[in-house]
Amino acid sequence: MAYWLFKTEPDAYSLDDLKNAPEQSTFWEGIRNYQARNFMRDQMQVGDKVFIYHSSCKVPAVVGIAKVTEGAQTDPYQFDASSDYYDPKSSPENPRWIGVTVQYVEQLPSQVTLKAIKAEDAITELALKKAGRLSIMPVTETEWLHIIAMSKR
Repeated sequence: MAYWLFKTEPDAYSLDDLKNAPEQSTFWEGIRNYQARNFMRDQMQVGDKVFIYHSSCKVPAVVGIAKVTEGAQTDPYQFDASSDYYDPKSSPENPRWIGVTVQYVEQLPSQVTLKAIKAEDAITELALKKAGRLSIMPVTETEWLHIIAMSKR
């Protein structure tokens, strides 16, 4: 099992939206970054755990946990000209973009803010702390457990 962090803007799709979705599950579409796509395609597996991180909001923070329930699948929105995620260079014969299905697991006891993560010396490898640009990024098991512990403080 691996660990991941998925960024989402809560005004577009929040942890509560996932919790209230049918079967508390959704296809995580719209990823248009090659490195994030490659993580989903090449490394992510059913059963992997995912931090849901609210970004582009007043207090960016890790707010909850989901799990991967279906692996890499073609993102159909890349073919839909009316979608914000449309990619005219992609075709059903040669799709560029994929997504995975995730299911709600739980809300953290308290959110773990970006400010707290950046101040934490024990968190060293997390891309969120370094660059922060990726929409999907790996999390080490040690950092996963540390962020869980931070949420219980």
